[in-house]
Amino acid sequence: MESIPHPTMAKPDKLHIAMIPWLAFGHIIPYLELAKLIAQKGHKISFLSTPRNIDRLPKLPPNLAPLINFIKLPLPHVDNLPENAESTSDLPYHKVKYLKIAYDLLQQPVTSFLESSAPDWVMHDFAPYWLGPIAARLNISSAFFTISIASSLVFLGPAKYMMGMHSDPKPIKAEDFTVPPKWVPFKSTVAFKLFEILRVFDEVVAEDEEISGIYRFGASIDRCDVLALRSCYEFESEWLPIVEEIHRKPVIPVGQLPATAYHEDDHEDIAWREMKEWLDKQGKGLVVYVAFGSEAKPSQAELTEIALGLELSELPFLWALRKKRGMADTEVIELPEGFEERTRGRGLVRTRWVPQLRILSHDSVGGFLTHSGWSSVVEGIQFGRALILLTFLAEQGLNARVLEEKKMGYSIPRDERNGWFTRNSVAESLRLVMVEEEGKIYRDKVKEMQGIFGDRDIQDKYVDNLLAQLQSHPKRGPQEGK
Repeated sequence: MESIPHPTMAKPDKLHIAMIPWLAFGHIIPYLELAKLIAQKGHKISFLSTPRNIDRLPKLPPNLAPLINFIKLPLPHVDNLPENAESTSDLPYHKVKYLKIAYDLLQQPVTSFLESSAPDWVMHDFAPYWLGPIAARLNISSAFFTISIASSLVFLGPAKYMMGMHSDPKPIKAEDFTVPPKWVPFKSTVAFKLFEILRVFDEVVAEDEEISGIYRFGASIDRCDVLALRSCYEFESEWLPIVEEIHRKPVIPVGQLPATAYHEDDHEDIAWREMKEWLDKQGKGLVVYVAFGSEAKPSQAELTEIALGLELSELPFLWALRKKRGMADTEVIELPEGFEERTRGRGLVRTRWVPQLRILSHDSVGGFLTHSGWSSVVEGIQFGRALILLTFLAEQGLNARVLEEKKMGYSIPRDERNGWFTRNSVAESLRLVMVEEEGKIYRDKVKEMQGIFGDRDIQDKYVDNLLAQLQSHPKRGPQEGK
């Protein structure tokens, strides 16, 4: 197993890093976790986002507050973007494209901030694909920090390929994404199921004048100085070297960024006490925690099968249920009639905020039914909770394949064309992973990896390596901008 590469001798200077995540909490929170780890080493962070998103972030520990400066950039108004919608969780999926249009209009205020503050580095997400050239013109080094893991990055391929600059004249089809690409040199199952890629194919082939998500991703890699990613050699030793081979530029894994605890206000604390009281009454390791993140929302038909599957499983469960995505979402999903009455005492459904870290850390929780978003996966593993996988969007399918390969997660069986699953497959999958002998391998593997994903010393070494490489990287002059 490979270990963290030894960095070249670093300068002792303290850095000033501007961080600019995409407007999705699945991106903002990992950026904030990395910001906190960097600030703990005495470096200064300017964290740029929109006012409403910054106001929704957890409070910083008092010792880090002086080193992390939140910069609020008002989001420009664009047609079809609902008022006060500043993150993907505020919007139904089909309206997220308008959020990207508004985000692109932040180029000028971001440029003005960089000109006036002159940070040493700008660390940016995939959406501001325009930032690399701006940073180069201002003689600021740029790092593209992707929250994707190495295997997903390898699957997507070379930057020019993502930008459409490849020699293959054939149009890209959804089916092309259902097999491992030619640049993976070993046998692998890491690819999308057909239904998974069909749900996000608009991120690959954009309509009209829209810039596709995959183009933004490729351009961000192509135009940055270094590529940082949420991975570690202890988990992806076979994938990380291929990232370097494909992109031919410095690749820096930053670790898994396990979540750290944060303080709730009084209202949230009361909500947690009620949940804790219920959890305290359940048997150790028997509760299934069900949550699909801030963006994934099942259809009404899917919700019904999930609910009836939980009922059929006869396992106790705590469900963090999002009935809609933001105020603009007109398609509210509802639980089956009589479901809550029939499962009263055995199940607890919460449709408002829940403290996911506190729930997962409770001894009564043994399994996590998750969408395979990587932040949730890391949180589940850091507390040793067995993973039952049900993908919805983005690269969740690729994450699920890696977890399946490593026997760290079990996917609920589905129709590969339309993604359909049944209440029986939900119930059988939950019982397999949670209690049956056949599922012991999944429970054991997660416990084994818990010692890596939750290890603060391992994480600390990755951050030290990142900072050493950023400090020793030569400055890029304006003439090198593209």
